Amino acid sequence: MKKTLLGMVAVLGFGLASAQSISFDKTVFDYGKVTAGSDGHRYFTVKNTGDKPLILTEVKPACGCTTPEWSKDPILPGKSAQIKVGYNTNLTGTFSKPIEVFSNDPKNPRSVLTIKGEVGAATQQVQTLQATPATMKAEIVKEASPAQSKKAVKAQQVQLAAPVKMEEVKK
Repeated sequence: MKKTLLGMVAVLGFGLASAQSISFDKTVFDYGKVTAGSDGHRYFTVKNTGDKPLILTEVKPACGCTTPEWSKDPILPGKSAQIKVGYNTNLTGTFSKPIEVFSNDPKNPRSVLTIKGEVGAATQQVQTLQATPATMKAEIVKEASPAQSKKAVKAQQVQLAAPVKMEEVKK
């Protein structure tokens, strides 16, 4: 009877030890200080440290400002995969966002990753224009089509170091 009971405990214990197991290279990714509108994508590496295939069933962000991407394919024992996390860097200020990772790991079916950082206002760039020769030709545009870019552009007055003669180009 005792041998049978010990045998069952040993089999059950081995069965639990023989499974998929999830681990991460890091659970917190600190963006540091980034500029508004900059690339908000970062990567977490997930590794299967068990001996059976690991499946990420869901990766769930806390809000719509964070978008995860991951492979639905099983992660084989000893192999790794990446979870790509995008944060909307058009939202200025400090942030700390949890991302829940659900898997078939029997010991850790739910893991939490965190992204954090600070998004500062976009810096204004000043460009210098040097014209040689001092005479430039410019086409006068009376009607313009809508812009194809998604970035906002402000019209600015340009001051040149030397006088420039403007001539209208006739079509």
